[in-house]
Amino acid sequence: MTRRTRISVATSPVLVGAVTTLVTIVAVFLAYNANRGLPFVPTYEVKAELPNAANLVRGNDVRIGGTRVGIVDEIQPVARADGRTAATITMKLDKRLEPLPVDSTLIVRPRSALGLKYVEITPGSSQKGLQAGDTLPISQATPKPVEIDQVLNTFNDKTREGSRRSLIGFGDALAGRGEDLNRAIAALGPLLPNLQAVTANLANPETRLGRFVSALRNAAGEVAPVAETQAALFVNLDITFSALAQVARPFIQETISRSPPALDTAIHDFPLQRPFLRNTTAFARELRPGVKVLPATLPDLADALQFGIPTLRRSPSLSKRLGRVFNALADFAEDPLARRGIHHLTDTAATLKPTLRFLTPVQATCNYATLWFRNISSLLSEGDSNGTWQRFIIISAPLGPNNEGGPSSAPANGGGPSPQANHLHANPYPNSASPGQPKECEGGNEPFAVGQTVIGNTPGNQGTKTDGQ
Repeated sequence: MTRRTRISVATSPVLVGAVTTLVTIVAVFLAYNANRGLPFVPTYEVKAELPNAANLVRGNDVRIGGTRVGIVDEIQPVARADGRTAATITMKLDKRLEPLPVDSTLIVRPRSALGLKYVEITPGSSQKGLQAGDTLPISQATPKPVEIDQVLNTFNDKTREGSRRSLIGFGDALAGRGEDLNRAIAALGPLLPNLQAVTANLANPETRLGRFVSALRNAAGEVAPVAETQAALFVNLDITFSALAQVARPFIQETISRSPPALDTAIHDFPLQRPFLRNTTAFARELRPGVKVLPATLPDLADALQFGIPTLRRSPSLSKRLGRVFNALADFAEDPLARRGIHHLTDTAATLKPTLRFLTPVQATCNYATLWFRNISSLLSEGDSNGTWQRFIIISAPLGPNNEGGPSSAPANGGGPSPQANHLHANPYPNSASPGQPKECEGGNEPFAVGQTVIGNTPGNQGTKTDGQ
């Protein structure tokens, strides 16, 4: 009897090896082409023009609302009609997005701090859609992105070194002097009561402060060609003030210090002296009969003059000293530059009074200046033999429309994968116990409102404690 044996595929080494090799080849092929989309999956191809490719590479994600909807399949440089160079990218999108509205916009955004990018599409609201192969124009590639290297390049070696030295110098100068600084600013407060009125006038459009600054710029441009003449003027001023320095103390100093009180007294008293002058005139008229009898009284007057001779002998030395004083005072009074300088000093003091009155509580109550210099000095205090470094940590912004991780068209107000976290919290003008504000140190003390968009001052009083907050 002939025995028949069945041969199974699982028992054949050749067939098992062939199947394994085929599966491996298919897996390697799928993995190699994964960044270009899986084969045999239908896609919707759309092109877009960009000002530049912004470090995009083939295979980068295309996302809508943070969700991956396709990949960048091809990147090509193109020459525009105005002579500049742009880039055209070809995107393979999910078929379910077809057709994409023609008013859709896109932007190249960073995916991480290491340089990985992706294309963010914001679908429009148009009823008309893009057909497969159509191109989004460069005008819809908005807003213009700011790269992280552009921000970091602003802090070059010279800038970092200057900032480090300045902050260390400020920190050393103010270290341990917080109480003295507080007392100094508090003492200046009573001298500066009008800051609110001055700032209101400056902020008023009718003041035209912008035109004033532009006029100053134009004036500076006009005097630039005569810079050497101006330099010679300062040399001559140095000679003039060197001469005035010889009589600066005590003569000019006392004259300047005593002139304002004297003028105030004269302004106040001269109107009061008018009745006295009228009475003096009437008194002189009444003295006329007495003058007639002077011949009989002259012997007595002669005796008075005889007694006054010793006193008069001492007057020349006094007159000489007074002569030098009055000559110096006359020279000073006739110098137009000195008079103009005094006026400018008076204007400067009057202008600074309201400013310091407003800023006094910022330091005296909230201690912001001392805390800032202490903290920034501590930020740069660590290092080694090669220099110092800054301590910081990168915190990713929540995803969603208008989030703080990139350019936005409006304040973040929820939406996206993290609707509770994607809210803008900004307080550009926190209360600092200044005139017209509640007595609170709001900067750095604002409570965080979860799930709410807060712009401006937060409700309630946050107190005046700032250290350790």
